[in-house]
Amino acid sequence: MALVLEARNLVRDYNVGGSLFGAGRVVHAVKNLSFSLEQGKTLAIVGESGSGKSTLARILTLIDRQTAGELFLDGEPVDIVKTGVTKAMRRKVQIVFQNPYGSLNPRQKIGDVLMEPLLLNTDMPASERRDLAMQMLKKVGLQPEHFNRYPHMFSGGQRQRIAIARAIILRPSLLVLDEPVSALDLSVQAQILNLLADLQDEFGLTYVFISHDLSVVRYIADEVMVMYLGEAVEYGTREKLFSNPEHPYTRALFAATPKADVESIKARLALKAMQAQA
Repeated sequence: MALVLEARNLVRDYNVGGSLFGAGRVVHAVKNLSFSLEQGKTLAIVGESGSGKSTLARILTLIDRQTAGELFLDGEPVDIVKTGVTKAMRRKVQIVFQNPYGSLNPRQKIGDVLMEPLLLNTDMPASERRDLAMQMLKKVGLQPEHFNRYPHMFSGGQRQRIAIARAIILRPSLLVLDEPVSALDLSVQAQILNLLADLQDEFGLTYVFISHDLSVVRYIADEVMVMYLGEAVEYGTREKLFSNPEHPYTRALFAATPKADVESIKARLALKAMQAQA
């Protein structure tokens, strides 16, 4: 399979603080990340808050630039400092955010929300834009009568369906999903995950799925990269990582995941006792 995404030694530093009386400091948000992703596959990025997941998402979606390293989309090098973000680049990569309501313009009808990427990035006539938007509504499980409604008239799960439809209407090479189900009820989470799996099969979509929920990751990922303080501490197939996590931080994440069985409860109690003695 062709490589859709490749990162080589990505680095992102931020200069923070500083004043007339003292120098600032450098925060290393992403440190020498290297990975690749084939078409039709899902790479899950896992880690706690502050691990660098969202910074990496901003780099992959061309919102932010890397300080160093190389990024390739469909085999082509990407450097937004030199070229800016072109229409061709924007068609290749899209993002779905955690909060669907915050990512939708409350004053825009859903039909306009879906047609806007086509208006900005293609020369498609208005009638074709409308037809494609209608088709995409159906693909994500909504109805034609929803076309002229506003975001506040939908549930959280429906709004996330709209956000997904908007993201894939350009048929991107890469879709970055930043905690796309964490704000939803469990039953709705399952529906959205199933929808993402169906769309991936139908369109051959390639996902980078950012999450802190290991149960979700286990369901959707082909490969998993565990991040800690900006670094990739473990990277491999889902089967390998879940059956035999090697890094202590990965094992700690598994231990911190709530489970209801007796053995898991005993293991957590033993871990707490060990920490107390330390």
